[in-house]
Amino acid sequence: MKCPANIVGGLLGLLFTVFGLNFFLKFIPMPPGPPEGSPPALFFAILYPTGYLAFVKCLEILGGVLVAIPKTRNFGLLVLGPIIINILAFHVFLTKGAGFADPVVSLIAILPLFLLWTSRKAFAGLLN
Repeated sequence: MKCPANIVGGLLGLLFTVFGLNFFLKFIPMPPGPPEGSPPALFFAILYPTGYLAFVKCLEILGGVLVAIPKTRNFGLLVLGPIIINILAFHVFLTKGAGFADPVVSLIAILPLFLLWTSRKAFAGLLN
């Protein structure tokens, strides 16, 4: 089960590293933002000027690199776990589920579950 886990870890690490770096370097064109005054627009209006989103993007880059390296994959999942939960919560509560059709959001939801399942013995100690 090492080869599929390495492929999934590399893909998840690539996703988070690329999208984290895109925040700073802007090499992928971003779609237009949400309509002004909508809950997602208000949410991002708070995150951008405070620098909080830049901090989260730094953690995404760090977590993405750690997940891509097999020896540090579990620590990377611990770093990315809260970020993934917040991404999913954003799409559930603020966009009312509209973003789940996006393939990137689906991958961000499914790939960590596979990695958690393959390394469930390592995480079992956290539940005791």
